[in-house]
Amino acid sequence: MENHNTRSKYPINDFKSGESWRLFKIMGEFVEGIDSLHSVGPAISIFGSARTDPKDPYYKKTQELASLFAKSGYSVITGGGPGMMEAANKGAFGKGVESVGLNINLPFEEKVNPYTTKQIEFDYFFVRKVMFLKYAKAFIIMPGGFGTLDELFETITLIQTKRIRQMPVILMGTKFWNGLVEWIKGPMMTGMISPQDLDLCHVLDDSQKALEIVEEFYKVK
Repeated sequence: MENHNTRSKYPINDFKSGESWRLFKIMGEFVEGIDSLHSVGPAISIFGSARTDPKDPYYKKTQELASLFAKSGYSVITGGGPGMMEAANKGAFGKGVESVGLNINLPFEEKVNPYTTKQIEFDYFFVRKVMFLKYAKAFIIMPGGFGTLDELFETITLIQTKRIRQMPVILMGTKFWNGLVEWIKGPMMTGMISPQDLDLCHVLDDSQKALEIVEEFYKVK
């Protein structure tokens, strides 16, 4: 049976009505995002699970990493929700930089966390993704689920195909990511990708090393 409450709450489901008018909604989200973020300055986008408990070690790790980047002058952009996103915004909050939350109405992300200095609401994933990519100088990927993997692989694909400029992509948490990395080095390396594609991202545990990679990347540009 169709859940009408879910359908009305998440307008993304309503694809069959008002197709032409929906284009204006999409355009409006692009305009709002660009107007709100064009002055953010150097920033990093941090992705990660919305379901991470504040007691989880990765929550603390994300907060510390965001704080380190914020103290170095980088604004922090997240999805604005709970979990890793909250931890990242919390780490940047009060450090003299923008702590941005790009929120979208989802079952686990219905409210913007309280540690943002700038919030934007989205109905469309693809518009939100553009805002993550357009204003970041680096992408930090914390442990997460399907949404985090989607953001990771889309970012790497766009860099690989030169649809966006190259920039650091850093996966934090070797224990979490090593299984995926080994799979990529195995089945995917049988002609599905090139060996140099492995250089498109770094897998680390050290937050200071992540900051050094970003700063060194732009020092030589």
